[in-house]
Amino acid sequence: MTQQTAVDRPVDADPSEPWQRLNARLVLVQLSIIAAPAASFAGTLLITGGTLNLQALITLGSLLITACVITGISLMRFLTTRYRITGDRIELRSGLLFRSHRSIRLDRIRGVDLTANPVHRVFGLTSVRIGTGDQTSSSSRRLSLDGVSKAQGAELRQRLLSRRDAAAGHPTDEDDHTIADLDWAWIRYAPLTIWGVGGVLLGVGTVYRTLHEMRIDPLELGFVKDIEHRYGSVPLWFGILVTVTVLVVIGAVGSTATFTEGWYGYRLEREDGGTLRVLRGMLVTRSVTIEEKRLRGVELGETMLLRWAGGARLNAVASGLGDRDENRKRRMLTPPVPRAEALRVAADVLGESQSPTSAAELTPHPRTALRRRVNRALTATVLISAVPALLGALLWTPLLYVAAACAVVLLPVTLALAHDAYRTLGHGLHGRYLITRYGTFSHRTVALQREGIIGIGVSRSLFQRRSGLLTLTATTAAGDHKYKVRDVTVADGLALAEKSVPGLLAPFLESGAPGSSGRGGHRRRR
Repeated sequence: MTQQTAVDRPVDADPSEPWQRLNARLVLVQLSIIAAPAASFAGTLLITGGTLNLQALITLGSLLITACVITGISLMRFLTTRYRITGDRIELRSGLLFRSHRSIRLDRIRGVDLTANPVHRVFGLTSVRIGTGDQTSSSSRRLSLDGVSKAQGAELRQRLLSRRDAAAGHPTDEDDHTIADLDWAWIRYAPLTIWGVGGVLLGVGTVYRTLHEMRIDPLELGFVKDIEHRYGSVPLWFGILVTVTVLVVIGAVGSTATFTEGWYGYRLEREDGGTLRVLRGMLVTRSVTIEEKRLRGVELGETMLLRWAGGARLNAVASGLGDRDENRKRRMLTPPVPRAEALRVAADVLGESQSPTSAAELTPHPRTALRRRVNRALTATVLISAVPALLGALLWTPLLYVAAACAVVLLPVTLALAHDAYRTLGHGLHGRYLITRYGTFSHRTVALQREGIIGIGVSRSLFQRRSGLLTLTATTAAGDHKYKVRDVTVADGLALAEKSVPGLLAPFLESGAPGSSGRGGHRRRR
């Protein structure tokens, strides 16, 4: 069977251009897959003291068979994959039973990313991903060459981008410019994330589930019994305190290690032809390309702990980065850095003298928005406290004291979060950009190019209508596609929408509405 897929209608290629193969060292990479079940077998023997039951043998045997099948498929892909660059396109042929011939015009290429995992790096290989900027995850919209040499990958990227720029008429006489590179002082922000603790819990849960599937009870292992005995000899509060402390310490170490691996060798640079390139990674090296003409703004993210430490991270709001999952992986412009550094990078990336996200004169939102958040805080406190209160009334009276303690502890916390969420709200216009700021546990400040807005949505819940508020949603083809200005008054919201994209809401506004001539009014409802 032959399957032909292409981003554009295929044309006859230059027959004189030779087809090229992937690097032969890829065979060694594929064979190394078998090492995973071998390591699992050795680890299981170590944990169980050298004894394996039938279930464990079946599980490990299944893993080995699966690894062998994957290795065989990968080797077949290596043997059948060919690629070449012709005058105006790149072509890829692959497959034995189901043959595929893919073709992408060079002027449709939006990014050429290089990625190398640890095994690839051991053998001096890298993977080349060629994307067209399609927002779907369809594999027919991109080409991947998994297994070329590092030098060959860099040369291939340069050839594709230079030919693309020549085909599209982009200037190529600009000098490369480094916007930012790694400062190891930034590592102090690494522990300020909950993902490290979450990773620890996820790892423990994965190990437990794997052993349980092998009919091995982790709670019956010797060292687990020893830990259980030690915990039984101390007060409950002390055991909980020690557990939380250990989790936090391990999580902080894990977050620091993740930062080091993910951002080692970080450099953000502007290349000729109007592209931004992000390079980073220790074990897995990554090179991500973003076209500046597809950049529609930036997003400044400040999680709670990071914000308290004066840090932030910067993401690109750009189209052409793939589907939602790929966009979240490829949009990162900086690691957690000092807020001033993030603002400097944002200004440089956008070509502005000052970052739009640093605009201090954002319009505050009405006090009714604060009341909505306070009501949510009170509702959350009541619902959480009601669970032990109900159980206490029905089953065990001491749980009523637990419910009272929950209410006493949660009420000031939720009210503080409500006030913080209200203080975060803000919006405004800064030159070519619409600015919106919102968030509770994570503050987000988005600067979105007004010419990149393709639609304005107006939504009002029942409670918003009673409070005279609405939420504006700016729709764009870039980033998360929808960015909201939450809980503004009707007049301010419609006026902001009209100033952001003049005339867009005019057909939906009554005569005399603020969006039409600056006078008061309301939006027509249908």
